[in-house]
Amino acid sequence: MRKPGAAKATVALLVLAAGVLGWPLSAAAVPPPALGSSYVLDQADVLTNAQEAEVQSRLLRLTNETGFDMWVAYVDEFTQPEAAADWANETANRNNLGPHQYLLAVSVGGRAYYLSGDVDDGALTSTQLADIEQDLVQPALANGDWAGAAIRAADGLTAAERAAPAPAPPTPAGSGPDIGLIVLLVVLVLAIGGGLLWFGLRRRRAASGGSSSREEDIDDLAKRAGSALVATDDAVKNSEQELGFARAQFGDEAAAPFVEVLAQAKADLDRAFTISQQLDDETPESPEQRRAGYTEILRLCASADEALDAKASAFEELRALEAEAPEALARVQEQHAAAAAALPGAEAELARLRQRYSDAALSPVADNPAQARARLDLAAQQIATASTALAAGDTGEAAVALRASQMAVSQADTLEKAVSALAADLATAEKRCADLAAEIDGDIAAAGALPDPDGRIAGAVAAATAQRNAARASLGGERSDPLGALGTLEKANATIDAVLAEARDAAERQRRAASQLESTLVQARAQVSSTESFIAARRGAVGPTARTRLAEAGAALVQAEQLRASDPVTALTLAQRAVQLSGEAGSLAQNDVGGFGGGSGGGTDMLGAILGGIAVNSLLGGGGSRSRGGFGGGFGGGFGGSIRSGGSRSRSGGGGMRSGGSRSSGGGRSRRGGGRF
Repeated sequence: MRKPGAAKATVALLVLAAGVLGWPLSAAAVPPPALGSSYVLDQADVLTNAQEAEVQSRLLRLTNETGFDMWVAYVDEFTQPEAAADWANETANRNNLGPHQYLLAVSVGGRAYYLSGDVDDGALTSTQLADIEQDLVQPALANGDWAGAAIRAADGLTAAERAAPAPAPPTPAGSGPDIGLIVLLVVLVLAIGGGLLWFGLRRRRAASGGSSSREEDIDDLAKRAGSALVATDDAVKNSEQELGFARAQFGDEAAAPFVEVLAQAKADLDRAFTISQQLDDETPESPEQRRAGYTEILRLCASADEALDAKASAFEELRALEAEAPEALARVQEQHAAAAAALPGAEAELARLRQRYSDAALSPVADNPAQARARLDLAAQQIATASTALAAGDTGEAAVALRASQMAVSQADTLEKAVSALAADLATAEKRCADLAAEIDGDIAAAGALPDPDGRIAGAVAAATAQRNAARASLGGERSDPLGALGTLEKANATIDAVLAEARDAAERQRRAASQLESTLVQARAQVSSTESFIAARRGAVGPTARTRLAEAGAALVQAEQLRASDPVTALTLAQRAVQLSGEAGSLAQNDVGGFGGGSGGGTDMLGAILGGIAVNSLLGGGGSRSRGGFGGGFGGGFGGSIRSGGSRSRSGGGGMRSGGSRSSGGGRSRRGGGRF
């Protein structure tokens, strides 16, 4: 028969074995953890690095703006204790959070949350905290916005702190009302009321004044529109008279353009008068319609005035030319003779250019000599007309003919000079082509020496080479096109320059990465190795998140080692990731061990065995003595006395850096709240 004591010991051992075996399966469950220097504890790994930085920044701003501190903890499950409120309050108490320090606890897997705060001594009431939970936190969590839940909670704390009334000074027991204070309050109320009344009257007057100002603006537009109508109407009538004088002085042909402009000006004026009539009739318009109408009247009048002024200026120039017609005739005859003398030289130069350059290269000036000759013939005819008119005393006709001859001679001169200008441009283009082709040759040679894993450089080199060869072929023919070849070479140069710039940038990045890679690999190896050792010796307490981070860090390190020679840029990125992940794994592992119960134990202590994952072998291996060292009694005393339970645990003193007072589990933080999402 087995003794009852032995039976109890067996049951205890089986319970312990089940607990140890089940530990890895429930590793996502998290007892109250230690809060670090950061306000964000993301053991559930629901935040990206950018989101974690955003939440941390908002919580720092909360402290600066309100004096409140808030931590946020994302965990997989609440355990020891399992209730959200108990877990959050126990975590706050273990970390010595004070009356103005809050903790938002979120169970990602359990879909539960709670905002822990001191409702006895803190600045915010339980109702305010519950409103923040229900109105701000819960909707964000329900939408999977993990970062938003913390940010909105901070917003809620800020708003609640600003809305909280200032505490009134205590009244001594037995004392009556303070008459001075009452009088002060009455005066203050009257002052505030008077100020509000004054402010309201001022706003009303400002609004009234704004309306009056707007009406005054419309009235001013109306006045300016009326003045513009009168002025434009006078200008049109004056222009009609001017047109009659112009016809009599310079002839119908010279006055024809003025007739067209005057007709358009009259049409614009008629349209403006129509709009003015619509604004003045019995049908009322809105202020916006009136404003638009007066603005359109001003535009139409301005357009008509500008066109009439331009033609009036042209007639003024004709009158000035008429006043000095003999002198003007002599000048234009001299200019005509010079242009006619230069024409054979332009024709000869164009002929020489045709021997050297292609028709495409010379197309801009191919008919310039012929056009110049035609302009000179026209000028000669107009000069003869002006001479005849002057001899007959008709200065008006002479002025019109002189203006036409001046314009014809000027155009002939421009056409002749364009031939010489193009010859200079073609010579410059030939020199530039030679220089640019040599530059492209050097770039092609440089590109051939660069690494080209994806073939992009080879493609650019082939394209640039083809363009360079085509340009050289066009330059080497009997009649070349230097400007066309220059355009082709510029495209080739842009093609090869772009790929070279990118390749050189990549080479520089490779060089910089290679110089940083070795030191980063040393750091990554050291951190991965030390974290592996830490977790291996405490694997009974370390959960899956830390292990996952470590596995990812190890994989990144292996990839970095493999790519260190062929792709140092990618290798550096992977090595840096290994450093980051191994650092996160180490922090998470330390948090797990700290929550487990201190993370240390003697070499023969049961807690140390469980922490190191050794107890499973001793229980299941079957080779050890069950009575060694009084295992049953040792388990009961050592294990039960070392590991913290999830229940209420009183403490005294404390506070430290977080200025928390003595508080039992829950304590002043106990309230109904939190919930599921």
